[in-house]
Amino acid sequence: MSNSLANTDKIETIYRAYAPKAKATLIRLLNDFDLAEETLHDAFLVALEDWPRSGIPDRPDAWLISTARFKAIDTLRRSKRFNEMTQDIGSHLEELHQFNARVSEQTIEDDQLRLIFTCCHPSIDSKVQIPLTLREVCGLTTEEIASAFLVSPSTMAQRIVRGKAKIRKAKIPFNIPDKNALAERLDAVLAVIYLVFNEGYCASEGEALIRIELANEAIRLARLLESLLPDPEVGGLLALMLLHQSRRETRHDVHGDIVLLEDQDRSRWDQALIQEGSERVRVALRSGRIGSYSLQAAIAAVHAEANVAEQTDWAQIYALYTVLLQVNPSPVIELNRAVALAMRDNFESGIQAIDAILQRGQLQNYHLAHSAKAELLLRAGRECEALAAFQLALTLVNQQAERRFIERRINLLKK
Repeated sequence: MSNSLANTDKIETIYRAYAPKAKATLIRLLNDFDLAEETLHDAFLVALEDWPRSGIPDRPDAWLISTARFKAIDTLRRSKRFNEMTQDIGSHLEELHQFNARVSEQTIEDDQLRLIFTCCHPSIDSKVQIPLTLREVCGLTTEEIASAFLVSPSTMAQRIVRGKAKIRKAKIPFNIPDKNALAERLDAVLAVIYLVFNEGYCASEGEALIRIELANEAIRLARLLESLLPDPEVGGLLALMLLHQSRRETRHDVHGDIVLLEDQDRSRWDQALIQEGSERVRVALRSGRIGSYSLQAAIAAVHAEANVAEQTDWAQIYALYTVLLQVNPSPVIELNRAVALAMRDNFESGIQAIDAILQRGQLQNYHLAHSAKAELLLRAGRECEALAAFQLALTLVNQQAERRFIERRINLLKK
């Protein structure tokens, strides 16, 4: 690879890491989602020209914000909007001019939380809050978000546009609400952070199974949120992500192929993350306010406690899923409980439970439901049915590592 290409790749990597922080600050300063995105892209083009000559700055996020703000001022001056700006917009320009003199890491990090809470404002349609935040704060593509919500990209794009228009028309402020107002937005904010983590921990599409930067970003945001609001469910979510993250390096082999939980090298699990996550689970459960994330974290902790797969306490996991299903009724949780039932009792009971979900018309397009059923059929010795279930799962999967895993299962059954 030439030095030029290597520099471009390095700058692109740095940009992807710092762009979400920079964009959040620009949206606050400009009060305009589209202008912030446009000028940030312009700043990236400048970085491609400038950084190879002058070197990468110590604070890439501050550099991007500073460069983008000049682009924004030029854009506003060239447009009719400049002469029509209200005093409010004028104050934003003044804040732009003063930004370099007082920029700090905490200001930029707080801006991401400000933007999350803005996108999760109660006046915004609940169907729009989370997708809007994932797109504008975390930088997920419309296609990735649509995949997570099982809708078409065009439908998701319309929702995101509606959300931005609502913020603009209603003049929703870019700020972190006081503690009394935090609670009414907390569920949506936690859901956003968890969806970001899920996309990083198990990408919905593409070649790579894991997107480390997204998983790390979700954990960072959860820690920041916890510092503002030490709520048991915030701690529960953080615990859940830490426990999953502890297994990250063992979830795939050197070729990037999936390694099932039962086959992972548990000696390589990150014990520091397990210890921190497990302690947070205990704190959350002792609080008496046990929510969905705390229960999921408790399940992850049970898995982490087993030194070998055979020691897994499936009875406890099934019991926790039963409680979780009461707290948060969901066909996906019911699917997970069905797998726990199969491991606790026998494979046939799990197959029957999954069939009941599918027969209700739920999860028909969810590849993991068919893949889980196929695994249980295979272990029950019903190989022809397992092959058919794996083949159906293959038609529904978008992620390449998962596709390769299912293909290997199919090839094994065809021999």
